[in-house]
Amino acid sequence: MKTIKITKMQGCGNDFVIVDFSEYEKTGLSMSELAKKICDRNFGVGADGMIIPKTDETEVDIGWYFYNSDGTTAQMCGNGMRCFAKYVSDNKLVDKKLFSVKTLAGIIKPELLDNGLIKVNMGCPIFEDKKIPFYGERTITVLDKSFEINPVSMGNPHCVIITEDDTMELAKKYGPYIEKHEYFPEKTNTEFVKVKSRMEIDMSVYERGCGITLACGTGACASVAACVSNNLTEQKVKVNLPGGAVFVEWQGSKDNFNQDIFLIGSANYSFFADYIL
Repeated sequence: MKTIKITKMQGCGNDFVIVDFSEYEKTGLSMSELAKKICDRNFGVGADGMIIPKTDETEVDIGWYFYNSDGTTAQMCGNGMRCFAKYVSDNKLVDKKLFSVKTLAGIIKPELLDNGLIKVNMGCPIFEDKKIPFYGERTITVLDKSFEINPVSMGNPHCVIITEDDTMELAKKYGPYIEKHEYFPEKTNTEFVKVKSRMEIDMSVYERGCGITLACGTGACASVAACVSNNLTEQKVKVNLPGGAVFVEWQGSKDNFNQDIFLIGSANYSFFADYIL
């Protein structure tokens, strides 16, 4: 019988299992296999994703391996990055408050703030169709309904839909179909957003490779970028998610997309355990 040491963390209810690389090596499994096994909510620990720190990077401070609960890789995860930043700092894998992390979406820079929150420079939102990638119209029809959509990439593809209806009900009903829609050749995360004021939005998400989750950091950033570019909100916005709230800051506009976007929120430990394979 094999056991490995794991750490469970969450950011606004978006939960992750973090496994050191030395512990992963004991398993004899591929990372994809371990992610599916350990993230299973019935037969494993249960999580939206698995993170393994990569400490052998030379051009950045640290890297990571990130896997969704279905065993697929993801380019980026904002809530996961906040948890990762706290973990690697607390475990002395980095010795800086502001540091660089290599991801499949490029180099991301989290910062541990004095108030206990983590601020992540998520890079520039991408609205260019080919880079998302997105090939289609700005209206999408699934089941019995058509939606006006805002395709955005935060290193991973997003489909942001502004609505006056119940965002969670829409995410549950239509999210699985939009995720796999032909307009998005690499599938997509889908955010349903209700604008409460110019400083606050509600958001529910159907995540690519995960389904309904309590929060999505890249989705929060994509949603604010879509709202700002449509002149629906100011440039600093509170994003209410089912699992809690984050703040997103973006100094861009519909005429100036080339501005970094920042995600600010908490990261918390759930438990430490020995996991039996």
